[in-house]
Amino acid sequence: MGDVWQEVLSVQPEPERWIIIAAAVLALAAVLLGPPWRIGRNVVTIAHEGGHALVALLSGRQLTGIRLHSDTSGVTVSRGKPTGIGMILTVFAGYIASSVIGLLGILMLMSDRITALLWLSILVLAAMLLMIRNVYGVVSIVATGAVVFGISWFTPTEVQAAFAYLFIWFLLFAGVRPVFELQAQRRRNPSPHSDADQLARLTGVPGTLWVVVFALVNLAVTALGVWLLLF
Repeated sequence: MGDVWQEVLSVQPEPERWIIIAAAVLALAAVLLGPPWRIGRNVVTIAHEGGHALVALLSGRQLTGIRLHSDTSGVTVSRGKPTGIGMILTVFAGYIASSVIGLLGILMLMSDRITALLWLSILVLAAMLLMIRNVYGVVSIVATGAVVFGISWFTPTEVQAAFAYLFIWFLLFAGVRPVFELQAQRRRNPSPHSDADQLARLTGVPGTLWVVVFALVNLAVTALGVWLLLF
């Protein structure tokens, strides 16, 4: 275990620049193209619901469960005051979670903590697994964790680095598309249960404006992440 811990905390060399750029291109393609997006969207849902869950805990709410569904939707249930800043932040966190996680991952990649990033991802998934309340959610979390663990345990450093950059680029880019999907869904089938409409009830600010805020935050975070890694 001492050797494993030392490996996790060690510094790995940064991959060649072409690998970083190629990972960015592949991640962007996975977000823009239909078939890979339908698979990758599950990872975004994990990040989304994880954002709700983490902020709920930080704001003093009691987290009771998380459900992930095969249509890439999800629900995070917490108990506490139904109004106020804690509830507002909890609802707001979901649609910015993927981009923010991507940016935090970039900061770790810039310090060459590649293995630490992968193992931290596994620990976060394991913590989420304790709160999952449906079978598909368990399968989704376990499958994602198994992929990350397999890469971090069985592959050489070069492969780990390429995967880590691909994974983080994807989370960074993938924060934007769900916001546009949210607004399209609100136009087709208005629902009072969307995050934007819940925020509208909590704050009195129109739901469409909250969608704009989600988009601006994610675009700004994505631009910052691209600048940090490439420029």
